[in-house]
Amino acid sequence: MKESLRRLFSLGLLGLVASISLSGIAQEFESIEKSGTTLEDFFTAAIEFSPQLRIAEEGLNIGSARRRAANGRLLPQLSAQASMSDNRQETSVQSQSFDGSRYSVQLSQVLFNWQAYSARSAAYLVEDQLEAEYYSELGSLLTEVAEKYFNVLQADDALSSIASELDAVSNQLDQIQNLYERQMTQITDLYQAQASLAAVEGQQLQLQSELALAKEALYSVSGLNSDGLYRLKPDLTIPPLENSIAYWVNQAKKNNHLIKAREFAVRAADKRVDERRGAYMPQVSLIAQRQNSNLGFQNTLINDTDTTYLGLDVSIPLYAGGSNKAAVSEAASQHRIAESELRQVQLEASAQVRSAYLQVQSAETLIAAAEKLVESTTLSSTAMQRGFELGAVTSVDVLIALRDQFRSQRDLQATRYNHVKYLLLLKRETGLLSADDMLEVGSWLESPGP
Repeated sequence: MKESLRRLFSLGLLGLVASISLSGIAQEFESIEKSGTTLEDFFTAAIEFSPQLRIAEEGLNIGSARRRAANGRLLPQLSAQASMSDNRQETSVQSQSFDGSRYSVQLSQVLFNWQAYSARSAAYLVEDQLEAEYYSELGSLLTEVAEKYFNVLQADDALSSIASELDAVSNQLDQIQNLYERQMTQITDLYQAQASLAAVEGQQLQLQSELALAKEALYSVSGLNSDGLYRLKPDLTIPPLENSIAYWVNQAKKNNHLIKAREFAVRAADKRVDERRGAYMPQVSLIAQRQNSNLGFQNTLINDTDTTYLGLDVSIPLYAGGSNKAAVSEAASQHRIAESELRQVQLEASAQVRSAYLQVQSAETLIAAAEKLVESTTLSSTAMQRGFELGAVTSVDVLIALRDQFRSQRDLQATRYNHVKYLLLLKRETGLLSADDMLEVGSWLESPGP
């Protein structure tokens, strides 16, 4: 099962991680003052930087060590003993002093121990569980980095848009001010323009704060400053989502790493029930021993003897005061808890997949509508500006048109970024997120230029 899981994941993120080695703490602190530009820069830095991923990796190492330990208890056990003594023996007849020695080598091999066999099986399953949890943590980390990366881009684009809107509203205010000074417009129009400018300035301050927070969030998961990030290509067309929602939910049931981890946990809990029940069964071991000694009963001196012993050690439990029954009951409850946790993870994954699928589909539709809205509001703003110059519309109409134009631009930008984020979330929850997916998303970005 472990090999099948590794083959499955090799189709996913394993290729991306293989090229990234975890560095030491010193290198981690060295990277704190560095900056990143591409999405790959932040992926690499986050894998090196993330304490959660390192915890998951060490958990996997612990699982591997426990598996080896459980397996080792069923392998042949070889031990050697040696003792040397200075002896003095006195009787009513004589008194003598002599040196005693005893050397032995013993080999033991478990023939039947149900508890040990079940514990070994459980250890293998727990290792597989921890491996699945590690890959789940890795997928979550990479999608989190991508989400925060695009949050920075979205906030930066929104700030650029509000700056353009501020310039447009300022120009409109200058025109109204000029008309008012020539007594060609009312004071209310001037006040309305000034209020619109103040509102845009306030929104600009808010967006500046949102950009700073977005950059800090990206820094917190990668340790890199975000300056000069690559941006989505303006002419980018993301491939449409294929297959039905039922297909994606079914893929999550088969490939989601958290679901796989819980499935391994259920099977491991079942083996622990077997392990506890094994306390009622006999244990049989083969014992082979070779001994050389010149000491007999009560350390009496005898001639050197070589003794070879081959036998079976059989232990049959009779009564343990009810502790074995209690252990079985506890293990059965742990098994039921593991089954409930599996069910909970399955329901959560299904809900997240359905939500992400609908969000992706919605984004595909909204992008087309948002593009038409941007085109429409831009034409309307231009027309309103021309009409104001001709005296056909009021300044309020122009200000409203400008607000709608730039708001539609920001809505389009947010929809495009959300489309990418929900697509990555969908693939992560279905367990289909691969290195190719990450590289493809990276190819959708381009340098911001000089």
